[in-house]
Amino acid sequence: MEVLTFEVVDFLGSYHAILGRSCYAMFMAVPNFTYLKLKMPGPNGVITVGSTFLYTYKCDREHYKLATSIVNAAELPKLESAAAPAMPDYNEPISTSAFSLTEETKAVEINPSEPTKMVRIETKLSAK
Repeated sequence: MEVLTFEVVDFLGSYHAILGRSCYAMFMAVPNFTYLKLKMPGPNGVITVGSTFLYTYKCDREHYKLATSIVNAAELPKLESAAAPAMPDYNEPISTSAFSLTEETKAVEINPSEPTKMVRIETKLSAK
């Protein structure tokens, strides 16, 4: 008789056990991930442990949601402390502007009843 030492981890997951290669070798088990089967020799013949694709999909989705919520819960406070909210001051003039006035532009009123609303257009446009 051989003693098998393993660790029990207290967290929710989609699997009841995670077996490594050394455990497969010890049990002389053969995993087949395509058919979701694990076969190993037993006292009365071959022991087959299997699952269904639907059950596996549901477990994977639950595990994904759990893992995402754990990571988000850990990362969100770090992001909130690192990134202070920045509110732009719209009354402050911008030092570098993408548009600069030249002699080749002229101001045109948009609405004659409101002379303060103007648009600037270029006077020397290319033929293209």
